[in-house]
Amino acid sequence: MSRERPASAHFDLEACADWIETLQGKDGSIPWIERGIWDAWNHGESVMALAIAGRKDAAHRGLEALAARQNEDGSWSCELGAGVPMDAANERLAPPQNLPTVRDTNFAGYVAVVVLRTALALDAPRVLTQYRSMVERALDFVLAQQSPHGDIVWKALDAGEDFSKVDSVRAGNCSLYKSLECGLRLMDALGEDRADWREARLRLGDALTRKPHRFDRFATQRARYAMDWYYPILSGVLLGKGAKAHLDQHWDTYVVADLGCRCVSDQPWVTAAETAELALACLSLGERETARTLIQDLAPMIAPDGGYWMGWQFEMGVIWPRERPSWTAAALILAMDALDELSPGHDLLIRHAGPCAEFTPGAEIRAY
Repeated sequence: MSRERPASAHFDLEACADWIETLQGKDGSIPWIERGIWDAWNHGESVMALAIAGRKDAAHRGLEALAARQNEDGSWSCELGAGVPMDAANERLAPPQNLPTVRDTNFAGYVAVVVLRTALALDAPRVLTQYRSMVERALDFVLAQQSPHGDIVWKALDAGEDFSKVDSVRAGNCSLYKSLECGLRLMDALGEDRADWREARLRLGDALTRKPHRFDRFATQRARYAMDWYYPILSGVLLGKGAKAHLDQHWDTYVVADLGCRCVSDQPWVTAAETAELALACLSLGERETARTLIQDLAPMIAPDGGYWMGWQFEMGVIWPRERPSWTAAALILAMDALDELSPGHDLLIRHAGPCAEFTPGAEIRAY
């Protein structure tokens, strides 16, 4: 497949939203691909994208599906998509009938971002009150897994299990730092305070910036992942000149000129979702032209029937795998929304509060 970029190739919001809606089930759930795989984080990414695209009914059905699937302890039972094998031809994902599930902390906490972003995009104040309980239960579940050192283990502790036996994932904890910010913003918009969440966010930020030994203790290869590089900027853990220096330091390790961002540093594979998230990180630093270039470089990954292909293996010169995940299309919508200000609340993912912020809402949130 040629990577020559047709002059007419461009981001198509409606085509991406159409693809996500095509994948959405009757119950409102949004799997990764046609053949399944569901988790709360990637489902939520797609819900926000639908809201940005003005797909009001689909977005509301997505929120209802999240609420219906929430466990009593505030978590979600999410399928482990990262462990799904490839088919015999090594071209497509081949999820088994009974995928193992886990109560992932990052997946649970992300609903705070999802609810706030969806409410803003749809200009729907009632969304905040309607799903406040879901967000509170989710973040309370997350913080029950916070260690005395401030880091948050990646999954719910099992009976008899202690913090020393379960890892804390750096990228996931960065995402939770943003989730806690959005939870605090949401509660502030409703005129309420969660001082315990604010304190937990302070402790988490301290762990991320001053206790690197607390993360990825059992996964020594995590440093090769691009997410571990750009998520501290994407989530607001690092701000200002320090964030810019961090991004510049490893830019050439992960970014391939004219192609996009690698998923991992040691593989010739650029992925659309990571590139879109990196564009958001750049936007949070005011690097608009860099962000735009990253998105434009993905034009050859636009799928003719809607959405984006997951990745491009540039040594072999092929799309791989031949999948168009819902969350890949969603990541592009979120990035373009922040870049071109497509909907109300377009800056939520690139405007970060400092660790000691009081979370005084902007006018668009105060109106709620």
